[in-house]
Amino acid sequence: MKKPINLKPVFTFFQSLPFGEVRRGFLLFAFCLLPFASFTQQQRFPKPDFSTGYEQPSTIVPEPRALALEYFDVAILLVVLSLASWLVLKQRSRQGVLWLSLFTLAYFGFYREGCICSIGSIQNLTFSFADPNYAISATVLLFFILPLGFTLFYGRTFCAGACPLGAIQDVVIMKPISLPKWLNKTLGLIPYLYLSLAVLFAATGTDFIICRYDPFVGIFRMDAKFHMVVLGIAFLLMGMFVARPYCRFLCPYGVLLSWMSRFSKRHMTITPSKCIQCKLCANSCPFDAIDFPTNEKEVIKSGLGPKRFLTYALVIPLWVALGVFVGAKSHTFLSKANPDIYLAELLISNPEIKNDKDNIDVQTFLSSGKTLEVLVKEAEVIRSKFYIGSMIAGGFMGLVIGMTLLNTVVFRKRQDYEPHRGNCFSCARCMDYCPVEK
Repeated sequence: MKKPINLKPVFTFFQSLPFGEVRRGFLLFAFCLLPFASFTQQQRFPKPDFSTGYEQPSTIVPEPRALALEYFDVAILLVVLSLASWLVLKQRSRQGVLWLSLFTLAYFGFYREGCICSIGSIQNLTFSFADPNYAISATVLLFFILPLGFTLFYGRTFCAGACPLGAIQDVVIMKPISLPKWLNKTLGLIPYLYLSLAVLFAATGTDFIICRYDPFVGIFRMDAKFHMVVLGIAFLLMGMFVARPYCRFLCPYGVLLSWMSRFSKRHMTITPSKCIQCKLCANSCPFDAIDFPTNEKEVIKSGLGPKRFLTYALVIPLWVALGVFVGAKSHTFLSKANPDIYLAELLISNPEIKNDKDNIDVQTFLSSGKTLEVLVKEAEVIRSKFYIGSMIAGGFMGLVIGMTLLNTVVFRKRQDYEPHRGNCFSCARCMDYCPVEK
């Protein structure tokens, strides 16, 4: 007699699917596969000894489709990036960008559950360079490269219509407020710090913190821990008034996109032709990414000039040196996030914990057969990597702070209202405010 099949996990999975049509389609597909599932389950036990001369046929295992689906995701990403660039630069359509971002939210967000992710691919790429035994897949590499390539040519159209994290924040914007410039610049340093820590932790094999602390992936998958649910909801509530807070003040991939966008060959413009200085677009951007025409008299009164520029430029090496020093001093604290270092310090400081049967980490280590001496040596190697990596990360942050201060005293002559090439998300909102026709 056949063993009954437990279908409860199957129905639980299908009930969690976000869309009714998709859910019904998968249920139909699952019922079609039930005979095969029953046969597969019988193979877990010894084959029955038939006395009728029956010969059981050999099992045919179908080829996996996971890789094909990943390449299909790459194709979808390429199509979405192309459409976003076309809608922004050619059609100049905010409505088209909005509908495209909703598709991105549905597909890459809820259907693909936020994975593969261009933002998280930073860690995979870093780990592949640090560990020769880790091979990054071609699809992850393409998800990392394609948005950067499009940004280099067309601006941040990835942020406009191809990023599910940006799309879920974009749809909740209600009454955005404008933040002071000094606050914008200060909070704008956080993504550089987050990028530094993400690269450091990935290079040392400690953790993929971008994925672990993604505030929206739990919403996409409907299975987040309580504190991540609170974090995601907090970002969405904040995003009602401070537009796209994750994109502007946390996203590490946005740092790379900002660099590429500054050198983009073609970039979104507010007006299709000559600006008539109507000022209608002045307050149209919820991200404070529009640069106003400069007033030379105000610039002269502010005291900006060659002397202050040279002073700030000469101080940059001091900022870098300070960053290296802080990084070297903080490497011990940062390295404790590594599980091997944490376990080695725990066993050295509390040797009696070996008798704690409830400590899973300790019992797993003891059952592995590895000696404490080997664990300590491995921890020392990892800590030396943290020492070097922390100094590099600290020096990088010192350079960022120095360049940010230097940028505050740089005078750029502008006669029109223009989107900031680095900070503009190419959302096309400001275009609707411009009365100038092509």
